[in-house]
Amino acid sequence: MRTVLPLGDAAADLATVGGKGASLARLTRAGLPVPGGFHVTTGAYRAFTAGFRDEILRAAAEDPGRIPALFAAHELPEEPAAEIRRAYEALGDDVPVAVRSSATAEDLPDMSFAGQQDSYLDIRGEDLLDAVKRCWASLWNPRAIAYRDRNGVPHDDVALAVVVQELVDADAAGVMFTADPVTGARDRIVLNASWGLGEAVVGGQVTPDTVVVSGGAVAESRLGDKQVMTVRTGGGTEERPVPEGLRGAPVLDDAQALELAALGARVQDLYGVPMDVEWARGGGAFAIVQARPITGLKPPLEEWNDSLKGDYLWTGGNLGEAIPDVMTPITWSYVRLFIEEAMSASTLPGFDLVGNIGGRFYMNLSVVHSVARALGMGGRLALVEQVFGRLPPGLEVPLVPVSRLRVVMSVIPLAVRIRRRVRDNLKVMRGFLASSQRRCEELRARVAATGSGAELAELWEREIRPHVVASSRMLEAAGRQGGAALVYTRDRLRTMMGEVAAEAMLTGVNADGELASMGPVMGLSRLARGEITRDDFARTYGHRGPHEFEVSIPRPGEDPAWIDAQLAGLRDTRADTETLLERQGEARERAWADFARRYPGKEARMRERVRRWNAVVRDRESARSENMRAFWVLRAFTVRAGELAGIGDDVFHLHLPELLALLRGDRSALERVPSRRATYERYASLPPYPALIAGHFDPVRWAADPGRRADLYDARGARTPVGETVTGFPGAPGVVEGVARVISGPEEGGRLKPGEILVTTLTNVGWTPMFPRAAAVVTDMGAPLSHASIVARELGIPAVVGTGNATMRLHDGDRVRVDGERGTVELLG
Repeated sequence: MRTVLPLGDAAADLATVGGKGASLARLTRAGLPVPGGFHVTTGAYRAFTAGFRDEILRAAAEDPGRIPALFAAHELPEEPAAEIRRAYEALGDDVPVAVRSSATAEDLPDMSFAGQQDSYLDIRGEDLLDAVKRCWASLWNPRAIAYRDRNGVPHDDVALAVVVQELVDADAAGVMFTADPVTGARDRIVLNASWGLGEAVVGGQVTPDTVVVSGGAVAESRLGDKQVMTVRTGGGTEERPVPEGLRGAPVLDDAQALELAALGARVQDLYGVPMDVEWARGGGAFAIVQARPITGLKPPLEEWNDSLKGDYLWTGGNLGEAIPDVMTPITWSYVRLFIEEAMSASTLPGFDLVGNIGGRFYMNLSVVHSVARALGMGGRLALVEQVFGRLPPGLEVPLVPVSRLRVVMSVIPLAVRIRRRVRDNLKVMRGFLASSQRRCEELRARVAATGSGAELAELWEREIRPHVVASSRMLEAAGRQGGAALVYTRDRLRTMMGEVAAEAMLTGVNADGELASMGPVMGLSRLARGEITRDDFARTYGHRGPHEFEVSIPRPGEDPAWIDAQLAGLRDTRADTETLLERQGEARERAWADFARRYPGKEARMRERVRRWNAVVRDRESARSENMRAFWVLRAFTVRAGELAGIGDDVFHLHLPELLALLRGDRSALERVPSRRATYERYASLPPYPALIAGHFDPVRWAADPGRRADLYDARGARTPVGETVTGFPGAPGVVEGVARVISGPEEGGRLKPGEILVTTLTNVGWTPMFPRAAAVVTDMGAPLSHASIVARELGIPAVVGTGNATMRLHDGDRVRVDGERGTVELLG
């Protein structure tokens, strides 16, 4: 057992010299400017306390105040005392030193123990041995005992070393953080500086100067009110007032700040993590007197913001309604795979058709409008509104700066390939849809049975990815059949019969085969009547829900509480789903009879056209449903990957290539998980972003603006006014008056009482169980072909969609009149 070690000795590790001592040894060996000194080892402490260790532990449990007297009552044996004296004498003649405690559970990455034990400054000669004993005793002060208890550190596991260093005759000192301790930013070095020794800064007795260095230059500089300073007295230290002329003077000039920051960068490079560094300046030179990892530092945040790519107009309509959440990184990877296969146009070279803005999904309307105009299809942009929603009057769409020739040369070959692929996929679509449920159940079972990461990765390549790709291509094929005929048929009927009759004639999609969007609510009705079991419901409809794209969230089929909540909601409906469908069926047949009277000989042809309309809508909804069933497979795959890798829900913060590499043994991406998780949590804490975003958008700054708008953000400064009236697309006809209930998310569905009017930003299939309770539906986002319109039409519930401002203009408890034929919502009081 060695009592003393030189400061930079290679044997000076955590167990031997404690956390502070091991850090100073490492800094010394790296050639950093550390004051000279030596360590009194933990072995010396254990040897000294061996004879009264049980008394120490008993006093710690009963009365820690007795412990200093225990240490003072025991003399340090002559041999270790002589070793300490010789090491001190080697520093010079009567050199003033700092005597600092260094515990074995100290200066660790997750626990600093800073300030828990004592230090003594300006110690000389024979006073050194007494200071060492007092340091040892401070391991057992009430403050240190309580800290260890809070952090679960057993008392009998710790020991204390002592660092003895030459005391810098400092005219200035302070603390340096090599990352911003408040924001976590790794590109900022924050310096605190005050006059005298550093104890006044570390102990919080003074407000120091603060200097921020970033990018190799001083970025910020704030003077502190430096009232007191710690100074040497020849027998210790004391606090004295700062001379009047120094209180308002900067401690560091820019050159000194940059020199100190460069030392901090060297320390961080040595440790590989952001560091908390105590420094002192004496005789014009800087010295490092302590360094520890910064504990509790926020991880650096990433930026997920495709709005920064250019001055474009982005919309959250259509697919943004189906993906309403802030996406985890792995979900974004899966969504990108889905988009590449289900929306081949998104692969158009040089055009960013889809984007991730603050973790949310957006479509680039600038690309859509630019391509349409370049191809001479500007007159057909009204069709875009039928899909993505209406733009506010006066909002100018910024176009992509690209030549017409380039658009034509890019779009035409792509269009030919898409048409060929759609034709081929339509031939096999119905067979695929018929077998999809069985196949997905098989894949989930295969995933659960995998026993290694390599096996799961192989299953991904061989079976899971091909199924997801095929499922996405079926959705593309189903969505492209019919094309403009869907819009044309609806518009033609409205011209011939008027809004109410036309919408009634277009219902019945559910009559010739279940409409997938209606499946969950109809399945719940059958479950409530005992016609199917909970397992039947989970297998058939358990993949559909309000968050069906986000794979970090359990599916309804995995969550019995979700099913219970929906069943409870059904008991409050004004009429069950079947009654609403029957009522709408009667209205449909009355409308057809009127059509036959008004247009003799045209009924059969029009019925065939509507039958094709219904078949196309049903195919699209079925393909979308089976695609979501494939996303349940993706969730099972991801969860199993987290289990096999032993990382739990950290797996959701990896991108797909990183996840596959992890399964094959490469764990390097895990170091990025804390940053990704922090970024996700920041974005998820913000309110939903505007439906339309023009130009560069900062989600955090927007959320902090009390005047923010939910319908539109325009970085160009254009003053597009918020509509004074609430108007939108006629989603489903009918006029109803009632109390508005503004719901921010499906989890608040229990607030909607029977007969109230559901007002919300958007709906998707997960909202469907609420519809039978609602007297009408009003949404900010949406279009005639959106989910809310289709389901409301089938159930005969008036709906106005795509208003842009309903949730801004209407409030809980307002009495309103909804006119689904005219697309208006009138505030009554």
